[in-house]
Amino acid sequence: MSNHGGADMYQEVRLWKNPRERERYDNMADVFSIITTLQALEKAYIRDVVESAEYTKHCEKLLAKFSAAFRQIEGDFNQIEEFAHKYKLDCPAALLRIREGRPITIRDDRGNMGKAIAETVALIINLMDKLRLNIRANDMLQTDVRELLDVINRMNLIPSNYIGREKIPYWLNILTNMNAAEEITDDQARQFQMDLDICFTEFNRLLSAN
Repeated sequence: MSNHGGADMYQEVRLWKNPRERERYDNMADVFSIITTLQALEKAYIRDVVESAEYTKHCEKLLAKFSAAFRQIEGDFNQIEEFAHKYKLDCPAALLRIREGRPITIRDDRGNMGKAIAETVALIINLMDKLRLNIRANDMLQTDVRELLDVINRMNLIPSNYIGREKIPYWLNILTNMNAAEEITDDQARQFQMDLDICFTEFNRLLSAN
């Protein structure tokens, strides 16, 4: 009995038929790898696993690599979102970083100041509203606090002595060291709300001065 049929089962299956097709698949693999790595880096930064300087260096390098790699497959995909959808990539943070074209730590001084101001106001008001509604749980507060600090750090409008640069990191540090379901105390909530009010008033003063 011939065993050729069994041997065929173990033959290598190639995705390409010629060198050009092989290069195409290699290029797509490069893009896939860069996006998944960038997603992991964004999550690491959000969780304070990587320092800002290290994050910025690696993020800039990945964005540069992505720009070069995606040019090789633009004939197949008009936008990176099409690529992510086709290959079922769950990478919202990486896609956002690619759209913005810069690390989140790079200050926003390229025409997006209005958006950053609106985000700052919305985040402060949202946090104050949550505290007024007696929302105390860490997992209901920390994301907004972290986003607020990131937005503030990106704006050249905000001077180094802005009180929010002291108050917001203070509260983020408290929340970071709590479990998700843990709640801040009533006294902490009262102090937090007062600090936010001071930050908001000072922020509006800075806007008026500029």
